[in-house]
Amino acid sequence: MIIIRKATMQDLDTITSIYNDAIINTTATFDTELKTIEQQTAWFGNHDEKFKILVAEVDNSVIGWASLSRWSDRCAYSDTAECSLYIEKGQRNRGTGRKLMEELLTEAKKSGFHTLIARIAGGNEVSIHICESLSFRHVGTMKEVGRKFGRLLDVHLMQIILGE
Repeated sequence: MIIIRKATMQDLDTITSIYNDAIINTTATFDTELKTIEQQTAWFGNHDEKFKILVAEVDNSVIGWASLSRWSDRCAYSDTAECSLYIEKGQRNRGTGRKLMEELLTEAKKSGFHTLIARIAGGNEVSIHICESLSFRHVGTMKEVGRKFGRLLDVHLMQIILGE
């Protein structure tokens, strides 16, 4: 049984491990250097009751996480957040990502966000499918904006207007 809950500092080692695996092995993030606990502690500190971090837990072990982050530091964007989602390598394709995103949408509505943005690297069909199934719409593609693993990658922008 998957439990979705708010992340705590005690989860940070596992969150960092899951994220670092994504850095090394996937295009789900365009970070290319591993994150330290110190860096992740600062990142965690930038999240609060409005910009939440959630974790998925199975048998008391964190297997994935999702977050709402500031889309921009400009005030006019205060009702917009960017969502992120990462699942432990051996736990993917079991519905955890969808459950985390469903709960993240619920939390975003409670926090008063008007819109959420997802940036998804070209070729990440699973993330695109999750977003589409939750009513995100494709609003554009930025061509060849990232370079990872020796390839130039597109980024798809997806958006949901909450309350629609």
